[in-house]
Amino acid sequence: MPTSADRPDQLAAGRFEGRDLRFPRVAELVADRIRHLILSGELQDGQLLPKESDLRDVYGASKPSFREAMRILEAEGLITVRRGNVGGAVVHRPTANNVAYTMAMVLATKATKITDVARALRECEPMCAALCAERRDRQRTVVPRLRRVHKRSRGDLGDLLFATTVSREFHETMVQSCGNESLIVMVGTFETIWSSHEKGWADRIRDPAAVPVEERRAAFDMHERIIELISDGESEKVRDLAAAHLEQAQNYPIPDGKGLIDPMRVRLR
Repeated sequence: MPTSADRPDQLAAGRFEGRDLRFPRVAELVADRIRHLILSGELQDGQLLPKESDLRDVYGASKPSFREAMRILEAEGLITVRRGNVGGAVVHRPTANNVAYTMAMVLATKATKITDVARALRECEPMCAALCAERRDRQRTVVPRLRRVHKRSRGDLGDLLFATTVSREFHETMVQSCGNESLIVMVGTFETIWSSHEKGWADRIRDPAAVPVEERRAAFDMHERIIELISDGESEKVRDLAAAHLEQAQNYPIPDGKGLIDPMRVRLR
């Protein structure tokens, strides 16, 4: 259950003196203050904001200004405003999925094809694989995570959706383990968009013959080799292998319709 902030004055940093500021400006300033507290971690994911009346007192904001600030934060995905008896605003810290949905919408306005994201991954993901191999703590942090995911790949390879889901989890985990936060967000965004479409394809096809089981097994064997190279610290070799593996694996998904990026598929992931 979400818990309320202990004290409304937790959000009081930068209290506003100019109560005669115009409504849009006050709303933006209130949103700025609360946004900062969410992004800095002072407000935790799942936490309930204090009551509206208490926060309005803290910020010296009118009801219309405060509610406009809540609308700004809700549009950014940083809060969810619940109505009724269990009302209140629940905090949501940003994730790669938030970024992926926004990027998918931007790319959709340009009629971008999913193959465009595939190419971006072929350029960026091998870099993350190399960084995993360069981490001094890889034996403690990277390799165990990858092996846990890889172990699942020995399950029902006859189920195309299962095999696709586990394969995508491996790639996503490798990116999340590279140790560079900027790449984790950027490449993780590409991973989220591509995964949503590839798993959608596997779910739609549901044809065991679409990818022969032998080829699925060979792809998972490649994952095993990637883990070994990361474990051995072979950054250049794993970079080359990851690039070759992606180029081969991306031949399978058949795009829906015209192959355009679908933001709704990403949002519902």
